[in-house]
Amino acid sequence: MRKITPPQITLFLSLLTIIIVLGVATAYTLFGALALGDFRGVTVVVGAVVLIYVYAIVVYRLFLRVMPLEEGELAEGSREEFAAQVNILFYLMLFNSLIRTHFLPVPLMRLVYQALGARMGENTYSAGTILDPPLTEFGANCIVGHDAVLFSHAIEGRHFALSRIRIGDNVTIGATAVIMSGVSVGDGAIVSAGAVVLKDTQIGPGEIWGGVPAKRLK
Repeated sequence: MRKITPPQITLFLSLLTIIIVLGVATAYTLFGALALGDFRGVTVVVGAVVLIYVYAIVVYRLFLRVMPLEEGELAEGSREEFAAQVNILFYLMLFNSLIRTHFLPVPLMRLVYQALGARMGENTYSAGTILDPPLTEFGANCIVGHDAVLFSHAIEGRHFALSRIRIGDNVTIGATAVIMSGVSVGDGAIVSAGAVVLKDTQIGPGEIWGGVPAKRLK
C-alpha cells in the first residue's frame, strides 16, 4: 500500500475545514434563532451534521470535476494517483461511516450513491456497499443483497489501479458477495450469495455465478 503524502492530506484537510465551516455556519443561521427552548442546541447540532454531509458531497463532486478519477494503473507521484489518494481520504474520513451504516433505509442509500457519482438505472437498489460510486454503473431493475461489497480499486502492495464495474439490467447480486474491480455483469445474470468475483471477470447475460472464487454454474 502506498503512503498518503502530506500534500494530499493538506488538500483534504483544507477541503474538510471548508465543509465543516459551511455546515456549522448554515446550521446556526437556519436554526440558531428559532425558539426551540431546550431543543435548540440539539437541533443545531443535528442540522450541522446533516449539512456537513451535504456540503461534503457537493465539495467532493466539485473536486472530481477538477481531478477526475482515471481508470488504469496509477503511476507513483502522478496527478491520477494524487486524485485517487484524496478520494480515499474522503471515504476514510467522511463517507465510509455513511455508506456502511445500516441506519439509512435502502431507498435513501440509492440517492446517496447517486449523489456520490454512481450511475443507477430505474428501480435499482443496493443493500450492500459500493466503495467507489464514481466508477460503478448499474442498469435498471438490479438488486445488491445485504452486505455485498463492490469496489473498483485494486491495492496490492505497491500496485494501485482503478477499473470501472459495469452491471447490466435485471442483475441480482446476492448477500455478502464481493465484486472486484473491472468486473462486467451482463443483463439478467445472477451472482450467488457469498460469491467472490475476481478482478476483470466478464459474466455473460443470463449466467449464474457462485463460489470462491466465483465460477459459472449455469
